[in-house]
Amino acid sequence: MNVFRLAGDMTHLLSIVVLLLKIRTTKSCAAISVFVIFDYLSLVPGISLKTQELYVIVFLTRYLDLFTKYYSFYNTLMKLVFLGTSIAIVWYMRYHKPVKLTYNKDQDTFRHYFLILSCLALALLVHRAFFVIEVLWTFSVYLEAVAILPQLVLVQRFRNIDNLTGNYVFLLGTYRALYIINWVYRFFMENHQVRWIPWVSGVVQTALYADFFYYYIKRYFSLSLLPSVFVL
Repeated sequence: MNVFRLAGDMTHLLSIVVLLLKIRTTKSCAAISVFVIFDYLSLVPGISLKTQELYVIVFLTRYLDLFTKYYSFYNTLMKLVFLGTSIAIVWYMRYHKPVKLTYNKDQDTFRHYFLILSCLALALLVHRAFFVIEVLWTFSVYLEAVAILPQLVLVQRFRNIDNLTGNYVFLLGTYRALYIINWVYRFFMENHQVRWIPWVSGVVQTALYADFFYYYIKRYFSLSLLPSVFVL
């Protein structure tokens, strides 16, 4: 394992663990922000349950080989951690009453089942091999590329963002950017292996974060609004 993949894994893990600990500690998936349009504090979107549910589906379909193939202790541990923490976040937001009451259901209305159906259809058409596990793995790669969309749309609707949501999305984008560097490194160091499905999906996923990155970084220098680029 090279340093870029390790850094990507740790960044990904950090994003999920920080989010879970915040929800568990504060009993809330919403927040108050000072980065606002007017001169007073305002409510901000908080975390999208739709995005969290998509990530659970991503991990469940990607790690079907968890109990049939053993690669390494690190690999098995990371799979279990990602599955467990992602399921825990969804459980808190759906069933833990104090947290559930803070979830902004009225605004988190992205029709994420369209993403699920579209990615499944694409996986049936474009895959490495036509086996159940392979098709579902491909589906998970496609779905991960767009799973952040409900969160980005929720942020855009409020035209505002809190530190938790901003840091969470930024860490996810950083993880994906590090994985792209990892792929480039492996291409030149490991016999020029070509893996078009994760490569293209990873580039698409990173592109979705690009505009957000710009405004996330800019907000540390001046108060600014997020752009209206994710309107459905």
